[in-house]
Amino acid sequence: MQRRVSPAFYVVAILYSLVSLVPFVWSIYTSFKPTAGVYDTWVPLSKLTLQSYKYLLTSPQVSFMQWLLNSVIVAVIVTIGNLIVNTLAGYAFARFRFPAKGPLFMVFLAVMMIPGQVVLVPMYILLAHLGWINTYQGLTIPFLMSPFMIFLTRQFFLGMPNELEEAAKVDGLGPWGIFFKIFLPLSRPLIATQTIFTFQGNWNSFLWTSLLESSQNMYTLPVGLNNLYGQYNAYWNQVLAGVLLLTIPMIIIFFIFQRQFVQGISTSGIK
Repeated sequence: MQRRVSPAFYVVAILYSLVSLVPFVWSIYTSFKPTAGVYDTWVPLSKLTLQSYKYLLTSPQVSFMQWLLNSVIVAVIVTIGNLIVNTLAGYAFARFRFPAKGPLFMVFLAVMMIPGQVVLVPMYILLAHLGWINTYQGLTIPFLMSPFMIFLTRQFFLGMPNELEEAAKVDGLGPWGIFFKIFLPLSRPLIATQTIFTFQGNWNSFLWTSLLESSQNMYTLPVGLNNLYGQYNAYWNQVLAGVLLLTIPMIIIFFIFQRQFVQGISTSGIK
């Protein structure tokens, strides 16, 4: 039996949605302001221009395309690495028996509870000794797995019925065959969820990347856009134009995996 929703709920939901959209609409509007009027509260629509977008994409003073390339390389490598490592680790924890399995999983759970800021200095010193500062290795290899996603994947594979695995064994499939032919095709919602969260986390990553990059050629987009601020002023039209360009790949990724993502949210229990 469906519960009847009060009209007041719709009114509140619509008002909340409109209020939530105001900063986004204002960012779009500001990104089209001319530089001469960037600090004016209101600029007539007839004077809006693509000046800031052209500046970002064509100015030799801004390495926007290089920053974009760096962001794509880092986000794609880290996302693919996480999908491989997290999925295999979750599968092993869920379906195999091996020595020290319980204590090892407890270590993963403990790592999840450590704030990332605590390991900033030790990891920076380690990467500096390895010579990985200002390199793609430093931006990707330490982030190729996620304890939280391993936990999520384990819980997903634990929910698979044992009868399915037993039937696959009767058909002659080994552990790898069961994983690639049975479990992996059934885990598409989980893969989509991992893809979106991991790509989004690395695409917008600022703290680690700003710490590990001191060369402009190695900036990712968030770090590069942050450097558009001047010491005494900031051209907000250019900054917000860059931010809007930064969001486009995430919107594309979300719409590609939207159906599986919603299904993954409902099956994995992410709130």
